[in-house]
Amino acid sequence: MRIAIVGAGAIGGYLGAKLALVGAEVTLIARGAHLEIILRDGLCVEYADGSREIVRPAQATADIAAAGHHDVVIVAVKAQALPALAAPMRALYGPNTAVVYAQNGIPWWYFYRHGGPHEGRGIAAVDPGGQIASQVEIDRVLGCVIYPAAAIARPGVIRHIEGNRFTLGEPDGSRSERVLALSRLFTDAGLKAPARPDIRSEIWIKLWGNLSINPISALTRATVDVIITDVGTRALLVAMMAEAQQVAEALGIHFPISIDRRIKMAEDIGAHKTSMLQDVEAGRSTEVDALIGSVAELGRLVSVPTPHIDAIYASMKLLDMVVSNH
Repeated sequence: MRIAIVGAGAIGGYLGAKLALVGAEVTLIARGAHLEIILRDGLCVEYADGSREIVRPAQATADIAAAGHHDVVIVAVKAQALPALAAPMRALYGPNTAVVYAQNGIPWWYFYRHGGPHEGRGIAAVDPGGQIASQVEIDRVLGCVIYPAAAIARPGVIRHIEGNRFTLGEPDGSRSERVLALSRLFTDAGLKAPARPDIRSEIWIKLWGNLSINPISALTRATVDVIITDVGTRALLVAMMAEAQQVAEALGIHFPISIDRRIKMAEDIGAHKTSMLQDVEAGRSTEVDALIGSVAELGRLVSVPTPHIDAIYASMKLLDMVVSNH
């Protein structure tokens, strides 16, 4: 199976390495010093127990147009990078190429193959002007909810912190042969990769923590463990999660776990810097719209007030602008 990883950073690099180690023909789309080291020395994954794995992908390049057609394209860039990449990525698609969106937050395709009253509706926060939807056929789309925590330790080296779950799902909930085949491949690579009939519920469970803990960490510079144990910030994240739950339930989502249980899942990560905090410290733009702005937009759609989410969204948008301009 030919698999292209668009965005071979922390998560994309980890996933690409695991798939290459079990024989998948993996192309890593990367750039800069990270790409140079991969081409020279291979991609290294370091684990918490001190072990490491080094893989040489079938191909590593910054040139999407030259990479050729693939059976599966896994998009692992941050959501804010997608609109600009949507058109160039078409060079990777053959007639039957599946495109797996492995990103945090509400995906641009959320209401496609939804079957509800908002079928086919775009979400401006994540796909302004419909730029992404215009460049990829919905028949290609597969959903993916990513749970691992990882970071680029240095160019060419991914540090895996914890977790190995990548939940997969068709937008229409079907158990297609392609989603089952991909689930089997991920499982062969030592990953947990269930194919779920309701990928949107999984999206909300992951988002539940990300929309609250991530921006609070970016605004305060605190790690996950501190945010959860501090009385004030814990109360704030609970309030944001409660608002998000009301929005999701108005859209027909059922949460199988409680807010406290979801916080415990995050607590198990320990003294970890969220990806949003890492982005702010590195002077990069953040996933503010995919993680927070999209939920605020959906709240307006279903007439559910989200005052705490709105306040944090406004604060993060300003921080994002200040950081990006320096």
